[in-house]
Amino acid sequence: MTDSVPPPPPPSFEPRTPLLEREENFFRSPFLAFGFLRVCLFLLLANVIGYAVQRLSSFFAGHEVSPVSPRRLVAVELALFAGAFSAAWIMSLLEKRPFGDYGLALPKAFGKLFWLGVLFGLAEISVVVGAMAAWGSYHFGSVALLEQQVVRWLFFWAAFFLLVGLYEEFAFRGYVQFTLSQGLGFWPAALVLSVAFGIVHIFNLGETFAGIGGIVLTGLFWCFTLRRTGSLWFAVGMHASFDFGETFLYSVPDSGVIFPGHLSNATLAGPAWITGGTAGPEGSIFDFVALLLFFYLIHRLFPQSFPRQSRP
Repeated sequence: MTDSVPPPPPPSFEPRTPLLEREENFFRSPFLAFGFLRVCLFLLLANVIGYAVQRLSSFFAGHEVSPVSPRRLVAVELALFAGAFSAAWIMSLLEKRPFGDYGLALPKAFGKLFWLGVLFGLAEISVVVGAMAAWGSYHFGSVALLEQQVVRWLFFWAAFFLLVGLYEEFAFRGYVQFTLSQGLGFWPAALVLSVAFGIVHIFNLGETFAGIGGIVLTGLFWCFTLRRTGSLWFAVGMHASFDFGETFLYSVPDSGVIFPGHLSNATLAGPAWITGGTAGPEGSIFDFVALLLFFYLIHRLFPQSFPRQSRP
């Protein structure tokens, strides 16, 4: 005897891929086209939320006209920060991923990597300015602030540049870097975003091509630290402390901008390849040398790449 063969199932006219499965495929697919669309959605959310927060923060900023007034600086940066982080949180829900997969795991906030980054940032600006001073191209000058103003501006710039570090690192090396890495690969995505990081600084008054080159190299270095540590906390700390050192401690241009509340009446004199010209130390040859040295130091400190950034 032979076993009876069951009749074939009736034909189904339903889609072969259920709706939920298709959604999951879109939000977690490593395919470049899907990743690009998710980045577009992230940017749309970030801009809409950021605009809403900026409108609300206008009550705080008042009718400040100067783009470098402290209240206006905080209001704008806070809106950008809120937009980027809120959009990434929404994307993490849609993608069913932990928010920390995008580089800023909250349990690691302000831990060892952050403070190591702070040390690197202060070391970088101090070495660059020290080399310029040894060349006779930097002079600290007289103290520009009253005694009671020093502490107030110190804390203001420390807090403000922490906000800048959080926003810019996450905007350029957080969600977007994570998503594009899945379709392009880590380093092609890092190159594209580091060039974009440089381009957005072109609109700063006083910025130069050498300064933009320094910013692109710095962006690549921070991508390298992300690759080796699996975290953006090092880059956040270094970004914040370097900007703090430029603006407050050594009172030199920061990406072509001289902010109020600097510690001294510092002056730069000499060829632009040493001083960075109007862009400041970011365009100095000494900064390029310091960054290349830092690539080697991170390679020695963190010899193994962290694979998390390419995980679908």
